[in-house]
Amino acid sequence: MTSEATHRTRVRPAPESPSPASVDSRRLLGPEGQLLIEHRGRLYQLRETRNGKLILTG
Repeated sequence: MTSEATHRTRVRPAPESPSPASVDSRRLLGPEGQLLIEHRGRLYQLRETRNGKLILTG
């Protein structure tokens, strides 16, 4: 009688990815209501609109 070898592949759970950082917008925007961000040599402005939404322009 021939026995068949069963091959089991161990499945490792994916490493947990870190959750994104969370920062209150008031800390970023400050009293001016805007933040300048330099990204890859370009300057962007993050600001709060009159309706309380955020807009990023570059």
